[in-house]
Amino acid sequence: MKTKYKTIAIDGPAGSGKSTIANELAKRHGYLYLDTGVMYRAVTWAVLENNIPVVDEDAVTVVAQEISLKILAPTVDDGREYTVMVADADVTWLIRQENVNANVALVSSYRQVRYFLTEKQRQIAHGIPIIMVGRDIGTVVLPDADLKIFLEASPEVRAERRYKQNIKHGKSITFEESLAGIIERDKQDREKQIGAMIQAEDAVIIDTNDLTIEEVLTKIDRL
Repeated sequence: MKTKYKTIAIDGPAGSGKSTIANELAKRHGYLYLDTGVMYRAVTWAVLENNIPVVDEDAVTVVAQEISLKILAPTVDDGREYTVMVADADVTWLIRQENVNANVALVSSYRQVRYFLTEKQRQIAHGIPIIMVGRDIGTVVLPDADLKIFLEASPEVRAERRYKQNIKHGKSITFEESLAGIIERDKQDREKQIGAMIQAEDAVIIDTNDLTIEEVLTKIDRL
């Protein structure tokens, strides 16, 4: 495969459209798509499922080190962008539950958790065309990525997107609750001691507030 950019990093806050954009780009151009946030969500789900206190950093780290995790192409036609398997369990939608949302920032702030998952992410990216999505891909995971993109959008716009997504999948949540969650998640992501959400100096910034998905894709295609 001949391509100008072998590794593409897409960062941005929750609800900015990273996953949707990256998934479509990967389909169009033959890249592997990896949403790193899914890996942290899967670890968080496993911790909660096994009644491990999320404040027990050592115990959470053991889960991150030993978890049997696979991210596959969609196996069910239910709107999913990928299938997430923990051992033999399909947890694709389970990792989007509110209890995971409320705890994933803490789990992903642990130094050794990030170490184990970052190393796995780098191994996946080695030698193949990949579009990797997260909040610290361009600064920490793949600092030498060929192309770095940072997607932006206001908290209100992102909350509306998440609200509609939750309603579509039958989750009972108000817009106000969605907005409060977005604001709190932004605060947590920016204040992390490790892996904080920081825009890479050489990233291309795209404001998605008033853009459709296709318009964002067109901007990136032109790069």
